[in-house]
Amino acid sequence: MTNFLNEYSYDDIFIGQKESFMIKITESMVQTFGTLSGDLNPLHMDAKFAESSSFKKRIVHGMFLSTFFSQLVGMHLPGKNALYFSQTLNFRSPCYIDDEIEVVGEVIEKSDSTKIITVTTSIFNKSKICLIDGVAKIIVR
Repeated sequence: MTNFLNEYSYDDIFIGQKESFMIKITESMVQTFGTLSGDLNPLHMDAKFAESSSFKKRIVHGMFLSTFFSQLVGMHLPGKNALYFSQTLNFRSPCYIDDEIEVVGEVIEKSDSTKIITVTTSIFNKSKICLIDGVAKIIVR
C-alpha cells in the first residue's frame, strides 16, 4: 500500500491526466476480504473446489479488486480533494493470488459547473490483460 497523497485541485486537473500504481495480491488479502465481506464462495476460498472449475485455481474476488479504485481516487487522482460520486464496474478477466496488478485512472471529462471529473478506471495484470474497467465520477472539493 502507499502513503503517497496527491492534492490536485479542480483547476490542476486536465483531460488526459493519468495516475497509476502497482500492487501484489496476496493470500492474506483474499482471506481478509472473504472474512470481512462474508463472500466465502469456494471459487475464491477452496483450492480443491477451484481446481474442478473452468478457472483451474482460486480466483480473487472481483469486488475486492475494485476496492483499489478507492485508493486510486482517494490517494492519487485527485487525492486529498476527492469525493467519490459514482463508479461503474465491468469484470473482464480473472485475477489469481500472487498476481501483480496495475491500477490506472485517466481523466476523460471535467464539468466546470459541478466540479465533477470523469475518470476511466482499469486494472491490468502483468500481461496487460484488462481484469476490470469502468468509469468513475469524482467531485473535486
